[in-house]
Amino acid sequence: MPNHISHVEIIGTDAPRLQTFYADLFDWKVNADNPFNYGIFDASDAGIGGGIGDDMGGGKRVTVYVGVYDLQAYLDKAESLGGTTVMPPTEIMDGVTIALFTDPDGNVTGLTQN
Repeated sequence: MPNHISHVEIIGTDAPRLQTFYADLFDWKVNADNPFNYGIFDASDAGIGGGIGDDMGGGKRVTVYVGVYDLQAYLDKAESLGGTTVMPPTEIMDGVTIALFTDPDGNVTGLTQN
């Protein structure tokens, strides 16, 4: 299926506390053993993969990511429909490129490169 939801992200001011909260609440296995201490949970636990991390200056939020084949084309399309690019296509780890935009009401949506 094209343009499917590929990732969900829960961001706050105390990632370890949030990781413990969601792990305990839903019995998810959250693995934060990476340089960013970004807690990854996978689809076998939650139905869709995702992560729990610190806000790094971006504020508290829950973001849904949609997998697309051309990040810039979708950012351009979002802008033509009244959205605003928040983060241009950015490689965050080897092989993982994302982008963020807001809809006309200011809600943040993420894109992942398929």
